[in-house]
Order: sequence, then structure tokens, then C-alpha cells
Amino acid sequence: MPPASTARGSAYLNALAVEIEKKLQRALASATQRRNLLQELFADIALEVDNRAKDIIFGEVGAISVADDGYGGPLCFYDVLSDHFISMPKSGKSVLDLIVQLWSQSFASNIFALLFHKWLFEVQIDNPEVLLRYSSALVQGATNVFWIDIQTNTRRFQSLFQYLLEEVAIHSERLTKLPLQAQRNLFLLLSRFIFFYNAVDKLESFLKQFPDFPNAFLVGGAADVFVTELADQLQKLKVEPVLLHYLSQIKVLQGVEFRTATSTRLKTCLYSFTSPGGPMYPTRAVRHAAWDTLDFLFPVSGWNSC
Repeated sequence: MPPASTARGSAYLNALAVEIEKKLQRALASATQRRNLLQELFADIALEVDNRAKDIIFGEVGAISVADDGYGGPLCFYDVLSDHFISMPKSGKSVLDLIVQLWSQSFASNIFALLFHKWLFEVQIDNPEVLLRYSSALVQGATNVFWIDIQTNTRRFQSLFQYLLEEVAIHSERLTKLPLQAQRNLFLLLSRFIFFYNAVDKLESFLKQFPDFPNAFLVGGAADVFVTELADQLQKLKVEPVLLHYLSQIKVLQGVEFRTATSTRLKTCLYSFTSPGGPMYPTRAVRHAAWDTLDFLFPVSGWNSC
């Protein structure tokens, strides 16, 4: 996505940054209204950029050429603001300082992840404690917003996911800026959502970049860790269209080598969706999809669909 192409666009984004700062100051000053104000701010920056704002930010010609976000989702205000805070870091400094003061509050990590996910990898942070704090907030905030997409079966935060996958996880220069534990947590997070955000074409590259895990001798390699996270994710999904989407995407694992224990874990997970009733209470469509995926990944004579 191109940066703001006009002085008018930069002024507009600076004004937005000032409004964000004001709302954060109000949240800091009012304990009773804090959660509501942060929730409102989160909703504001997650809004889609309308055509009028695009014209202001990019200019009329630029607005026409801007793809919605380059990742298949809507262009949202957090997209343009996260770029703005890289090109004009002073504009975001006060915002960041206020977020840090509100660190423990609901929605603070969400706001940080949306506004500063690019900034984190473009600046030099020498204090390891600060870097760890920012990295942890990024992973936590990203986790929260990705689950919002899951629960609503939308992909408003797809650009954040794609950036973390393609520009960080698969881009070793940026990845190594994170502390090792944060790298591991990021890969675990992306493993859970890579199918939801339709990024299976990046799976091979993603697995090649997996950081080492201290318990690798117990759980196996990258593919084993990935499938373990995926199986855990499947057990948490309650939205039928999302679950059906995952079950269709999982077929890409055919031919991937992992341990017998991992294979058994995935098979058991899929099998839990094939019978009506508890604990999963799958719909008929989910049961059929689960059988179909089982038959595809683990072809064994004698499977009977319900």
C-alpha cells in the first residue's frame, strides 16, 4: 500500500493521530469510562476507509490505484495509520506512550498490535525488557483480533495476519528482531490461523522458518508443532462456516511427514467431529466434512460416514 501521497493526506493522518491521543488521554483520566473509551477507539481504527478519506489520504489518482489492501480484505484505518507511524514516527510517539500507560487494560494490546505492528520491526529498540513487552503485546493483540474475525467469520484483520506471516515470519531479517520466545509464540499463533486467512500457499515456506523449540525431542519438528496447534484450534471453533473452511483447508496436509503421535492426534481430532452429540455437537454438514477430510488424509477401508 502506498504512503499518503499528498501534504493534505499527511495532515489528515496527523489529525487522526491527535484524535487517537485525545481519546487515550480521556481513557487514562477516567477509570469508570476507560474500557468503553478503549473499545470505541479500537472500533474506530478497525473501520474501513471510505472513498472520501481515500481521496484525502492518497489523492484522487492514488485512491483509484489503491487496491483494497493488497491482501484481499478491506482497507482499514489501522492500515494507513500503521504506515503513517513509520514514515512519521513523531506522530505516533505520544500515542505509543499513552498505550504503554494503559498496558493492562482491555483493548490496549489490540490497539497496539493494529497501529504499531510495522513500527516494531522498523525501529531500533535496545532495551530487551521493552522489546519483550512490545513483542508480547503484539502477539496478544493479534490473537485477540484474529479471534474477532473467527467469531464473526470476517477477515477485517487479514492485512495484519499477512504482514506477520509474509513480512515477519518468512522474512528472517525482521523475525530475528523479536526475542526467541516471542518468535516461538508468533509461529504458534500463525499456525492457528493460517488456514482461516487462506494462506496455505505459504505453508511450506512458513514451516521452513519455524524457530527451534526446547521440547522438540518430545513433540517433533515444525510440522508436528504446526499440526498440534491446528488440532487445538479445531477443538475451539464454534462457528460452522469457519469450521467447514478449516476442514476443507486441512487437506493440504496430505503428504506432509510428521510423527505417528502427531498423526494420531490429528486423526482423533477429526474423528471427534464425525459423531452427533457431545463433546463437539457437530452439525450434519460438519460431520460429513470431517469424514471427507479423514478419508482424504487417512484413507482406510471401513470408514463409514454418518
